[in-house]
Amino acid sequence: MARTTLPLTNTQVKQAKEKDKDYTLSDGAGLELRVKTNGSKLWVFKYTHPLTKKRTNLGFGRYPEVSLAQAREQREQARKLLAEYIDPKSHRDKSLNREREALSQTFKRFADTWLELKKQNVKPETAEKAYQCLDKHILPKLGPVAIADIKPRHVYEILEPVKAKGSLETVKRLCRIINEVMRLAVASGAIEVNYLSDVTKLFPAPKPKNMATLKPKELPEMMQKLNSASITKTVRCLIEWQLHTMTRPIEAATTRWADIDLENGVWVIPAERMKMKKPHSVPLTPQTISLLETMKPISGHREYVFPSHRSPNRHVNSQTANMALKRMGFDGRLVSHGLRALASTTLNEQGFDPDIIEASLAHIDKNEVRRAYNRAEYLERRRTLLCWWSEHIIEAAKGNFSMAGQKGLKLAG
Repeated sequence: MARTTLPLTNTQVKQAKEKDKDYTLSDGAGLELRVKTNGSKLWVFKYTHPLTKKRTNLGFGRYPEVSLAQAREQREQARKLLAEYIDPKSHRDKSLNREREALSQTFKRFADTWLELKKQNVKPETAEKAYQCLDKHILPKLGPVAIADIKPRHVYEILEPVKAKGSLETVKRLCRIINEVMRLAVASGAIEVNYLSDVTKLFPAPKPKNMATLKPKELPEMMQKLNSASITKTVRCLIEWQLHTMTRPIEAATTRWADIDLENGVWVIPAERMKMKKPHSVPLTPQTISLLETMKPISGHREYVFPSHRSPNRHVNSQTANMALKRMGFDGRLVSHGLRALASTTLNEQGFDPDIIEASLAHIDKNEVRRAYNRAEYLERRRTLLCWWSEHIIEAAKGNFSMAGQKGLKLAG
């Protein structure tokens, strides 16, 4: 007759004392309590491997941290796996490895990867600025959290105080960056679903703010104030240069002599200094050449056309024009980026081809056919447009001094 093992009782387990040698107390169905000579008590499950048929032991933990009832529950789970020809020890090891891997795949880990990839698509300083915003608001709390555990409520709790301050643009920017990080995690296989895809819907949308700019009829006023402004010649030329060339503040501020091609009458801005990472050619007009003639004695021996006052070997700050416009009384009415809008509005009102205007502003045309249009013709048509615009600016400055209105000078080679 087969020997029957009586189940252990809680009292037996509790009162089991150490002996000169290790010994075991069996609970049946493979579960044993191993009592060591030092008095420690360990739960062990003995079973036959479902494939190799070798005898194998699987530890369930130490008593009393793992009670008799908990050890029996683990035994039942292991027996269910064995019934499906699954080795419970391998199953546990794989589960632990998956958990360790999941815990190591933190939000910060993917945020750091996102930063490195972002630097390849935008200017490094732009990517760093975005990461700094993330580091300030998000990473202190979400950084060490496993990416698989992040849910919308976590982001809401962090961004709600930012929203309460009225910084809705910051909230919108952070939601976008967070989603880019989460999409990277999905692409890598770390998570299957991005639960934050609609997190922006938890917050009100910021009211769109247009760049402060002037109406076309206010251009004469601007030229008059520019004439009487207490600013340096370099800053005056910088503002006029940006106005005539229709470029962005940073593009105008970083103008280099090496990029000026007087023989072909064009200023070629390298791709790395353009917002859209595409080189941009700006046809030179008599007025923009006049501005270069004015700056030649000041900076012709340096790298940048518009050098910094304090550090002449560096270019002026991209905010220099903005600060000058504020001092001229245009605070709230005009920012340097708004000079582009002023040019665009004027040229559209005059009936110039919108495609040529957009090309002059270095906007990327979403229509691939039009984007592939004869570039040489576009350049000459843009030259015609910019010449008209420069003449229009000089006409608006009549009665006032304009740096670009000086003629009769020639640049030395």
